[in-house]
Amino acid sequence: MTDAQAAVRCRGLVKSYGEGAARAQALRGVDLDVRRGELFMLVGPSGCGKTTLISVMAGILNQDEGACQLLGQDLAALSPRERTAFRGRNIGFVFQAFNLLPALSVAENVGLPLLIAGVPRVRALQEACRMLESVGLAGLDARSPRDLSGGQQQRVAIARALVHSPGLVVCDEPTSALDHAAGQSVMELLKNLATGGGCSLVIVTHDPRVFGYADRMAHMDDGRILRVEVPASAQGVTP
Repeated sequence: MTDAQAAVRCRGLVKSYGEGAARAQALRGVDLDVRRGELFMLVGPSGCGKTTLISVMAGILNQDEGACQLLGQDLAALSPRERTAFRGRNIGFVFQAFNLLPALSVAENVGLPLLIAGVPRVRALQEACRMLESVGLAGLDARSPRDLSGGQQQRVAIARALVHSPGLVVCDEPTSALDHAAGQSVMELLKNLATGGGCSLVIVTHDPRVFGYADRMAHMDDGRILRVEVPASAQGVTP
C-alpha cells in the first residue's frame, strides 16, 4: 500500500502504562495500515489494546515507540496545539455512550465541531440540519438529546462525527448499546455516509452481528495484531 492509499499507517507502536512492577504494556510493536475509504474493524478480548490503538491513531495518546501517520501527517512532529487543531479538522469520533451534551439542542450538538473550528453559528447550524436530514432525523434539530431514543441519539452522534467532513472517523463500540435493528441501521449509515464520501472508518467492536460490514478486520490480543482478514460473512448478514 502506498502512502497515497493509506489513511493511517502505524509502524512498531509500543505503549505502556504505569511504572516499575506495575508497568503494563498495552501495545507491543503494532504494524497496521488502514486504507482510505474503507471500513476497518478492530476486534479482540477486553484489555487487548484496541482502545489504546485507536487513541494513538487519533492523536489522543502518544506512543512510547514507533510511528503513526494520519492522512500523511506524522502526528509526533506536531506540537500539542497543532495536534489538537489537526484532530479537530480531520477526525470524527463516535462513542459508545454517545457523549451528547444535554444542555444543547440536537442541532447544536451536531454543529459543535464546526463551532469549535470557528465556523459562524448560522452556517454551522445549517450544516448540522443538513446532516440530521441525511441520518433520518429531519425536524428534530430543536429537540433535546434526552428526548430521543438510543438509536436516535447514536444517529446524532454519527451526524456530529461527519459534519466537518473528516478524513477518518473512529468509533468505539458504536452498536453495543443498541438492539439488533438499531445496530444494523447505524452500521448502514456509517458505511454509506462515511466511506461513500471517501472517509475511512476504524471501528472497535465486540458485536459479531456487525462484522459483515467490514471491508477488513484486524484481530488483536495482548497488544499485538494477530491477523488482518476480509470477513467471510457478506455485508449486513448476521453471522
